[in-house]
Amino acid sequence: MSSGTDALDLQHPTADLLIRAYQRGMFPMAHPETGRVEWYSPDPRGVLPLDLFHVPKTLARRARQAPFRISSDESFEAVMRACSEPAPGREQTWIDERLVRAYVELHARGAAHSVEAWLEGELVGGLYGVHLGGAFFGESMFSLPERGGTDASKLCLVELVARLQRGGFALLDTQFWTPHLGRFGCIEIRRDRYMRQLASALSLRGRW
Repeated sequence: MSSGTDALDLQHPTADLLIRAYQRGMFPMAHPETGRVEWYSPDPRGVLPLDLFHVPKTLARRARQAPFRISSDESFEAVMRACSEPAPGREQTWIDERLVRAYVELHARGAAHSVEAWLEGELVGGLYGVHLGGAFFGESMFSLPERGGTDASKLCLVELVARLQRGGFALLDTQFWTPHLGRFGCIEIRRDRYMRQLASALSLRGRW
């Protein structure tokens, strides 16, 4: 975090601190072993260009079947807590109670959103992230295939991108590139290029 935030309590984030951090290209993660909240600004940075978003054919067919009810902002905290649960390949979580409180506060201000997938009234998938200007910072996603939620998080991502495209957003920040996100068109860019894109996106007014 920059010197202008040195006097802030970085170990107990608030909505105001989150906003300042994201505006500077940074985001927090609670270290699962030390318990400390660490702040990151990776180089390179993962982004998903909205004009290059690609839906794999098998997922497109699945989307046409409409297996889930997709909603937005109906259960933000529940989505975030589900994202914090251990999953295959993610046995430890970087989301702790301090972060839950801060992001829920941000959501209450209209600066964080969730997309949910429901099956027979049960939450089986979702994602959440931060919304500032024309930028959306994707934080985490989950799905519960054992409860019928196969592809739930992927279909939430499809809904998210459609919302961002309709709303005039210019940046979808994924933080890191992964093979999973690469299937949808995610790329890596240098931090200096990311910061230029961020500054431009923050000057816009994306509509959720």
